[in-house]
Amino acid sequence: MPLKSLLKAELVLAKQDIVSKKRVLENLAEIASNRLHCNNEAVYDALLGREKLGSTGIGNGIAIPHCRLESANHTAIVVMSLQNPIDFDSIDKRAVDLIFALIVPPHECDEHLESLAQIAELAQSPQSLDRLRTAQTNEELFNIFDSLI
Repeated sequence: MPLKSLLKAELVLAKQDIVSKKRVLENLAEIASNRLHCNNEAVYDALLGREKLGSTGIGNGIAIPHCRLESANHTAIVVMSLQNPIDFDSIDKRAVDLIFALIVPPHECDEHLESLAQIAELAQSPQSLDRLRTAQTNEELFNIFDSLI
């Protein structure tokens, strides 16, 4: 499923003042659970469970927390930039300030992998990442991300 079709303005948050990986996951769960009409704790537990398998910090200041969630009725992507980079146990040991979270129902696993690949490809472009990092408002972050995908 193309990222453009998943992108929703209310799920794009710029310059969030969050100071830890745990708080990021909690915020993602709260935001996604409202959108997906799912239990907040179920989303958090699924994200945390995936994180325990290995950090989703992929390098270059990017994290892609993701999970499959039985109770999700459709896929959601949450795009978030942080005011200050945080430790995310990334593979390159670099602090994270851009987060792209994916929550998918089990029946959309192939689309999930396609979406992850699209985000990973975007993360390879320093120019694209720099543009995302300049966004000061939710609307700005939404428009920049939308233009990149």
